[in-house]
Amino acid sequence: MNSTESIVCKPTPWFLLRALVMLLMFGVFTVLFYTDGTTGYRKKNEVFYLNKAFQAANEAFSKMNAGGTLTPDAWTAFAAKQEVAIPADRSVLPANLPLPLAWPAVLHDFERMKSLEWNILWREYTRDRGLNAAPPEHPYDAGKMREQLIVCVICAVLSGTAGFFLIRTLRRSISVDGQAIVAQDGRRVLFADLKKLDLRKWDTKGIAFLHYEGASGEGRIRVDGLTYGGFAQKDGEPAERLMRQIRSSFSGEIIEYTAAEVTPSEGTPPTD
Repeated sequence: MNSTESIVCKPTPWFLLRALVMLLMFGVFTVLFYTDGTTGYRKKNEVFYLNKAFQAANEAFSKMNAGGTLTPDAWTAFAAKQEVAIPADRSVLPANLPLPLAWPAVLHDFERMKSLEWNILWREYTRDRGLNAAPPEHPYDAGKMREQLIVCVICAVLSGTAGFFLIRTLRRSISVDGQAIVAQDGRRVLFADLKKLDLRKWDTKGIAFLHYEGASGEGRIRVDGLTYGGFAQKDGEPAERLMRQIRSSFSGEIIEYTAAEVTPSEGTPPTD
């Protein structure tokens, strides 16, 4: 290998895919929580209370017609005075929902109510209005909606963070030439200033730490082979080639992972 070979390790597809998945995931969660907190839960509450109105109408019709004497006019007059029972806090319902909310027109129809199959009328009503026929098990209060918006903000921050690191990493790389290493943040450190090379995590996690001091300043460079370059054989193992180039130009202390040597404590006889 040419000891003066210039090697540039750019962001790996593995990292970019992972960052993109996180960005999309948090972005989707942001939209979902925002929708639930602003309109979704309110629409579900509308369905919940309307469904209760259909059940109440069925029960009222059964009682009023127990003797078979209920007339269409009497039922229509009764139904026209009824309203959907809604909570005192009107903010938990859609903003464009007219209040008070009268019983839907289908519940005024004596002939259709006579079958006492309110669930069929419910399915037809929700289909015509484009509502979900399955009501929630319980209504959602204002506190639940605030929780959704709080989580929405958290997901938005996480989505923005993932996007920031994705864009920042796309513009970075780690490279070496015959004289120095250029870190991902643009720091150029001469090989002559490298004092210690920590490779204890290189074989397992693809991470190494280069400590330097001298004309290049003082500090530490983190080399992440999985993020920059990678170890794919089809690409020639760029990260491994980068590390070989560094080691060939390095003369300081190298720390590598080795199995710990266990020595018997003083006064304890060794075992076979």
